Amino acid sequence: MTTDRQRLGDKGEAAVAKHVPCPRCNKPRHLAKLQRNFQCADLICKFCGYLAQVKAVTLSGPDLPDRILGAAWGPQHEQIIAGIYHGLFIVGFSKRGRLVRIDYIPAHILQTTPEIFEPRKPLGPGAKRAGWQGFVYNLRKLPPIGSQQLYPT
Repeated sequence: MTTDRQRLGDKGEAAVAKHVPCPRCNKPRHLAKLQRNFQCADLICKFCGYLAQVKAVTLSGPDLPDRILGAAWGPQHEQIIAGIYHGLFIVGFSKRGRLVRIDYIPAHILQTTPEIFEPRKPLGPGAKRAGWQGFVYNLRKLPPIGSQQLYPT
């Protein structure tokens, strides 16, 4: 059974696939969803193999939040250490579920500002997934040219 958060994520991935061409080869409608829980990526370009991460958020106003929940810190940290970064799409929806905006942070920006990735405290011993550790994207640490709004254009 999917959770509300998973449904929002699926909706965000579908919005990017529909409205955004591949950032590498510029082919429209070539971004396709990867299987759920694919490590550190959500979309792949069917033409050039470009990988990207998607984060969907519910907005309370026109602007993106300062911080967005990431996923598991362990796999992300391993990729950072290995120098592997994927572009990040941030998809904003209104409280009623209407697509408001799609922003893009290229992989090279994430690579030059790794402080954007902030590890969270591991879950306590009483938690269902005790010891699991996530991370947060701290968008306040982006340089001014770090992101580009792609939708609406």
